[in-house]
Amino acid sequence: MLKRKVAVVTGASKGIGFEIAREFAERGATVILCSRKKSAAQKAADRIHGVTLAEQLDITDAASVRKLVARINERYGRIDILANNAGYPFERKIWYKSFHDVTDDELDRIIEVDLKGTARISRAVIPLMTKQGGVIVSISSTPSISGYTEGAPYTLAKAAIIAMTKHIALEYGARNVRAYTLALGNIASEATFGSMTPAERKKAAEENAMKRWGDPREVAKIAASIAGDDFAFATGNTIVIDGGTVLL
Repeated sequence: MLKRKVAVVTGASKGIGFEIAREFAERGATVILCSRKKSAAQKAADRIHGVTLAEQLDITDAASVRKLVARINERYGRIDILANNAGYPFERKIWYKSFHDVTDDELDRIIEVDLKGTARISRAVIPLMTKQGGVIVSISSTPSISGYTEGAPYTLAKAAIIAMTKHIALEYGARNVRAYTLALGNIASEATFGSMTPAERKKAAEENAMKRWGDPREVAKIAASIAGDDFAFATGNTIVIDGGTVLL
């Protein structure tokens, strides 16, 4: 259970982020749903049964991050959980480019959101977490572990998130701050599943041992479980959620 916990979820207006926010709330947390557009965050919050708050957040903007953390601190005096879900949208043009064809601009755009944005808000919440403890859960992907032939800029950014998680776990573990990465395979979110043709979806489903796509709700349940006290003596871990493709 996550009763009396204050949780921040980025990219929470839809997809995996929304399901994480909903699962946190159903387990008793007070959940701050963040999105670039507050109206989108509010619509998502209205669909959740529990204590929620909608906030505007641009993780590429340091001032936006600072202001958000200050508002939450003023209102609740703490942040117990941060779910780093916000990421650069899936773009077929970039995903299917060969590595040598990727431009500096394309690489910078993805790193700015996926890596720097994740690091930016993580740095901002850690000072609060070190006062009473906290958990940071960040979304990555299986190509960041196994490698892949497509989506090179995404893989580079997501691999660095795994390194960030390990650093946070080691530097702040003695101050009761835990960190985890969720390395996702084919999850049926709007960003990926919705952008594929039926043939591409079928082919992707065949890649794992379970021969199906994962459900965003399955990711949310794992995120909520590791954010709770049941994982109190585990930290720095990368948890693979891919139906049995990458086996460690």
